[in-house]
Amino acid sequence: MSKQESSVENRKETAFVASGFARVVAVRDNLLRIRADAGALTKNEVVYVCVGEERLRAEVLRILGRTADIQVFEDTTGVKVGDRVELTGELLSVTLGPGLLGQVYDGLQNPLAVLAAEHGFFLPRGVYIDPLNRQHRWAFEPSVTVGAKLRAGDVVGSVQETHFRHRIMIPFNEPGQVEVTWIQGGDFSIDQAVCRIIDAKGNERDITLSQRWPVRRPIPGHMLTTRIAERLFPLEPLTTTTRIIDTFFPIARGGTACIPGPFGAGKTVLQGLMARYASVDIVIIVACGERAGEVVETIAEFPHMQDPRTGGSLMDRTIIICNTSSMPVAAREASIYTGITLGEYYRQMGYNVLLLADSTSRWAQAMRETSGRMEEIPGEEAFPAYLDSSIKGLSNGRACSRWRMVRAASPSSARCRPRAATSRSPSPSPRWARSRHFSAFPTTGPTSASIPPSIRSFPGRATSSSWSPTSRKTSSPAGTGRWRHSWACCGAARPSAR
Repeated sequence: MSKQESSVENRKETAFVASGFARVVAVRDNLLRIRADAGALTKNEVVYVCVGEERLRAEVLRILGRTADIQVFEDTTGVKVGDRVELTGELLSVTLGPGLLGQVYDGLQNPLAVLAAEHGFFLPRGVYIDPLNRQHRWAFEPSVTVGAKLRAGDVVGSVQETHFRHRIMIPFNEPGQVEVTWIQGGDFSIDQAVCRIIDAKGNERDITLSQRWPVRRPIPGHMLTTRIAERLFPLEPLTTTTRIIDTFFPIARGGTACIPGPFGAGKTVLQGLMARYASVDIVIIVACGERAGEVVETIAEFPHMQDPRTGGSLMDRTIIICNTSSMPVAAREASIYTGITLGEYYRQMGYNVLLLADSTSRWAQAMRETSGRMEEIPGEEAFPAYLDSSIKGLSNGRACSRWRMVRAASPSSARCRPRAATSRSPSPSPRWARSRHFSAFPTTGPTSASIPPSIRSFPGRATSSSWSPTSRKTSSPAGTGRWRHSWACCGAARPSAR
């Protein structure tokens, strides 16, 4: 804490130049409607609502001509019609770089320890802190030389972060091949250039230890589009050291799993055991709408737990995204995407990453509230009609599912390889050299189309990624078949029919 307290003043969010301005024309709790006066509106763009001297961060959800609906991530008390809104032109993004491990962030990647050191434990609204310490200097070791030809995701060097080598990579959205014109080792901050590249058009740009990435875009999306990489099937199991899981409900590395159950069933305890003993390198815990008491217990215990893999603290290889039930509801969805993006980042380095999301059923409730305020057509139990497609988008596209999923992502276990390879055997190149290639995380068992709508539409119950051959519907008394259908996959007790 002392190191963080000494660097509070140096970690305030970097100022930006507004790309346009708008005005508030309607207020509905944390959902506002704005009209753009100057500048273009972009979906998922970050905007700031000016309330006196406070600037409240928000995200554009829907655009209707020159008007847009925005979701504010803070308490909107005092916001009124006519208030000024600043457009940034930047999508909701996170900062990727060394210094992420061991941190506790909120859903918008604000370091909670630094906020507490400056403002106390009651967090004020409108205050945002840089997620990484911009004054700390890292010892950079180059791994390429001048003249090297690189593409998106290739490694230029590394720094030591706790027990891991944090690899510095070419930006994941680099459109083509680039050439290294200058590179130097030494001690650098995350904002200082360590390498310079030039593209085919002759444009030069500097590479620093950090980069920004939109949370709603998969990191390997560009590499898949340009055929640099392809998705592969997971072929190896994830060892959790919990016998009942490894024996009867095995989880594939690069796959997904769901732990359904009522309050007090031990879901969070089981996830804690998996975080400590599973055969993974990096653990990311997303406390999405979970009770604050359980999250505080995790934050307090992890630094004192011994890591059986390294012998050090378990927190040295853990990142916690904390957005409890007492925090703003609007930031719950962002917290899920933040955790997924951080997991994808370390996966691209070649590390096995375990992502635990708890409790995403509360996130679904937040999405239901937002959908209702936007007056969208509701689905079953007033959840948005696109709930199923949103789950599939994360489960298949982002390799992570939302519903209380135990997430296991591993480039090495998924046998990632360049597209030119034709063999199913592992690539002979080092693991980190294969890490830039995206791996697929398809589900086994029945497809979502074969799952009854009464099961698919209920948050917290079985989804397509939690199915196994043993979870098919069996004969049961009237009115209880669907419960047996959704809960048998994890062996939880079947609740009484509604």
